[in-house]
Amino acid sequence: MGRVSQAQAEENRQRVVETASRLFREQGTHASVADIMKAAGLTHGGFYKQFASKEALIDEATAHAFNELTRHHKDGLEQHGGQRGAAQRALIDAYLSPGHRDSPADGCPVAALVTDMAREGEGQEARRIYTEGVGDFAEWLTTEDQDGITRLCTMLGALVLARATNGSPLSEEILTIARAALTASG
Repeated sequence: MGRVSQAQAEENRQRVVETASRLFREQGTHASVADIMKAAGLTHGGFYKQFASKEALIDEATAHAFNELTRHHKDGLEQHGGQRGAAQRALIDAYLSPGHRDSPADGCPVAALVTDMAREGEGQEARRIYTEGVGDFAEWLTTEDQDGITRLCTMLGALVLARATNGSPLSEEILTIARAALTASG
């Protein structure tokens, strides 16, 4: 097989980052390079031509996940005619839904990567990206009446608990109660 063009190499790299971003949110950062490459439809041998290390991929995949989250916030704001409160309520409804609970691969990186990032060393790039993303998300959730950190902690805690109790009535109850509490005054 011949060498791939620079354009194809960049396309392959982006596919690996996108695939890793989804797998890390679904399985954690312990997902293997072999599994990531297989899911991306590429051979394991090509990984180190694209990335210096798995940690470098974790950094890029984490950044990719938070870029998706930021785009989602901007799209939501646009869909609600620039009405931040309406966009926030829609986000809260979607965030605290069974669909989001059941689809971590496509969901919020704050919830999906929380335990992995807690294990990362303070000097790690992925943890820096994660911390910045958490701060940005909390800022986006801030209203005149409600602190964004409090709202994010409520959303995150509810989602993580709903995932951990999925299959029981408690899971749905957690989502419903947290959603009601966050949207009652907003």
